[in-house]
Amino acid sequence: MTDTQEKRFTAYDIDGKEPIVKYRKISKSFGDNEVLKEIDFDLYPGERVAIIGPSGSGKTTMARLLMTLETPTAGTIEVDGRHLWHKEVNGKLVPADEKHLHEVRGDIGMVFQHFNLFPHMTIMRNLTEAPVKVLGLPKKEAEERAKEMLEKVGMSEKAKDYPASLSGGQQQRVAIARALVMRPKVMLFDEPTSALDPETVGEVLNVIKDIAKQGDMSMMLITHEMSFAREVADRVCFFDEGKIQEQGPPSEIFTNPETERLREFLKGFNVNGNGESQ
Repeated sequence: MTDTQEKRFTAYDIDGKEPIVKYRKISKSFGDNEVLKEIDFDLYPGERVAIIGPSGSGKTTMARLLMTLETPTAGTIEVDGRHLWHKEVNGKLVPADEKHLHEVRGDIGMVFQHFNLFPHMTIMRNLTEAPVKVLGLPKKEAEERAKEMLEKVGMSEKAKDYPASLSGGQQQRVAIARALVMRPKVMLFDEPTSALDPETVGEVLNVIKDIAKQGDMSMMLITHEMSFAREVADRVCFFDEGKIQEQGPPSEIFTNPETERLREFLKGFNVNGNGESQ
């Protein structure tokens, strides 16, 4: 195996930078079902990583562990130099308490498949609730941030509306703005278009593309949109059976997959030689 090929299967090191997120020997089981198997994974500052793979391969669990929505069975996760699920006491790692979890996950934002907006709150209040209650921002400052983010996702005119009056695509754009208003260092997108009508998929993907181009935020993008992954990601990780089976630049992953399993997976999306969905 050549040096270039070797990097397709191992953790990446980007110009000697320290990763902003580190997974080390992370495993996760639900009963007898081992969903993740000793995963080593790094996400670097400003890097955008697309995670692809079949259903049940462990993709969403990766994100839920980072958001502290699931507890790892084994291993450690670090965010910006701090352990997430553990803290150091007298030189030893011990399970973290809720206060520690809350502090460290404050650097992470997530956009879910099903929007998760508060139906009884206006769009403006959906965006300002967390900055006021979690970050302790004055209401006026929180509203200024919210206006800025709503403009960024093209939803300024909907600030006084309620979620039920919006289309699915509009709700997801609001959900993206709600995550951005917290100014996270790391943003997770978990299949952000899977619950949308085909007509509205493009508008949400375009918003995410614009965010990726504008900022230096690290992004983990769990997606089944292969052309989107190719366009936005710096690196693509292919998950199968609880492991990273292959990873590399989109130009290599989509045009020259090394493993038979990845070749089979991409056939299901009818990806052409340019890595584009047909």
